[in-house]
Amino acid sequence: MKMKLVVLLTGILAAVPAMAHHSFAAEFDFKKPVALTGTVTRVEWINPHARFYVDVKSADGKVANWECELGSPNTLMHKGWNRNSLKPGDQVSVDGFLAKDAPNVANAREVKLADGRKVFAGSEYAAEGEAK
Repeated sequence: MKMKLVVLLTGILAAVPAMAHHSFAAEFDFKKPVALTGTVTRVEWINPHARFYVDVKSADGKVANWECELGSPNTLMHKGWNRNSLKPGDQVSVDGFLAKDAPNVANAREVKLADGRKVFAGSEYAAEGEAK
């Protein structure tokens, strides 16, 4: 009986991250590129996708907080990122793609960091969008 419970719980827990993950095309539109420049307000180094938030001032002076999705922390580390690559207060520029159904949400493709380096953001666009 205990073994059946362990197997059942293991299966449920293993499925949770898979259900939370999505393909690029399910949430973002590669035909809608976006360029953002602003100040980082928060960074979340979590699975399945790291993300950061940036205050962006529009032409009329209003500030909107944007959520920018990155690749997984593992992918980012393989591309040279670490937990301190982005910090609140950093000025960044982001090239990415708009979310299909959410305002002020983007999938980041490339991030220009405060020190001027441009880093790949782990976007799935190259795998899914360019082939279409």
